[in-house]
Amino acid sequence: MRWMLRSKIHRATVTDTRLDYEGSITIDGDLLERAGIWVGEKVTIANVSNGARFETYVFKGDAGSGTVAVNGAAARLCEKGDKIIIMGYELTSEPIGSKAILVDGGNRVVKEVVY
Repeated sequence: MRWMLRSKIHRATVTDTRLDYEGSITIDGDLLERAGIWVGEKVTIANVSNGARFETYVFKGDAGSGTVAVNGAAARLCEKGDKIIIMGYELTSEPIGSKAILVDGGNRVVKEVVY
């Protein structure tokens, strides 16, 4: 069994950091659906702006809101406006395809790439 990249939201813009919130990352429900990422799923976050890398779990934000909010202790690893990559993985015994959702500065999908 191997961990394989299943999907990612590439270069999302952090819209909020909420230190005194339950831990997680809150992501626009439309982005979650397009990427195939589930509520409660463990994801890896790579902060393009500062190099930080961490894991957390997903909360669903309002569909169409563009929300990408880093919550709890992880909020210390991001600032509003930072560019991040949100990656979901799958444990599998076979190679799988992966999907990248590329977004603009307002976290709206501009392109979907399947590898």
